[in-house]
Amino acid sequence: MRLDSTVVALTSCPEYARQPLADSIELVVAALDQVANLHSCSVLLKPNLITARYGSLPCTEPAFMLAVARWLVDQGARVTIGDSPALGTATAALHTLGIAGELAALGVRITDFNRARNVSLAGGGKAGVAVHALECDLLVNLPRVKAHAQTRLTLAVKNCFGCLVGLRKPWWHMAYGGKNGSFSDRLVQLLDVLTESITLVDGITAMHETGPIHGSPYPLHLLAASSNPVAMDCALLQVLDVDSKESPLMQACLAAGHSGAEFSQLNFPLATPVKFQVSDFQVPDALIPIRFNLFRFFKSTVKRVLMSR
Repeated sequence: MRLDSTVVALTSCPEYARQPLADSIELVVAALDQVANLHSCSVLLKPNLITARYGSLPCTEPAFMLAVARWLVDQGARVTIGDSPALGTATAALHTLGIAGELAALGVRITDFNRARNVSLAGGGKAGVAVHALECDLLVNLPRVKAHAQTRLTLAVKNCFGCLVGLRKPWWHMAYGGKNGSFSDRLVQLLDVLTESITLVDGITAMHETGPIHGSPYPLHLLAASSNPVAMDCALLQVLDVDSKESPLMQACLAAGHSGAEFSQLNFPLATPVKFQVSDFQVPDALIPIRFNLFRFFKSTVKRVLMSR
């Protein structure tokens, strides 16, 4: 994953209608000037499919996923879409969201991240990462802007957590999420092992107050792109008027010395964050522990296994 870029392209997008989405995607990707010829390239779309049980708001918006998929297919790319949801599978989530058929009609393959490869992290230890996220030519990260009860916000960096396969995700919560745990540091280290990527952020309708599931819709009307998820998150913190000191993941990015973790480093070929800055986007004041209690861990594990079957 390219972590040296400091370019973030921001544009307004008022709705999820097909043409405004297509125009906005074309604009921000062209502004990056970093995406090579995609003809015949293997591309993995990585949306947030945490659960479709409560409607589309907890997930990347279905219309947004379809718009990005169409754009990539038009470029001649071979497109796959996948995730490792908290509950169930990517296939089930996309069917519930009503777009599995449309994706298939576009020639987009759905993967449930059943195959993992253990890769070494810079801080020590290994991570079981989806093979598709390691072997594709381009990983297209598709987070939705959301508040988060454990990390205050879930943006581009946090969405990469879904590249871990299956029960490895709740296990990371248990193993590294204690009071003095290294959860944020390890998640940031995960970026180093992922393939070349771009992030396209669904900030048209965001989720605020709480999250990542039970928050409220917030009309942010923003679409953004960057090849560096760290730079993307730094820019979005400015848009949302959240101090970087309040973001555990951004603090981990700063500690790791990643480019784009400081706002003064960023470059904006289109609009600057001040054009989109809001003052009433609500995030949790107090964060709940990342580490699950044992009862919740076992309950989640059993539920995940049953839903996957």
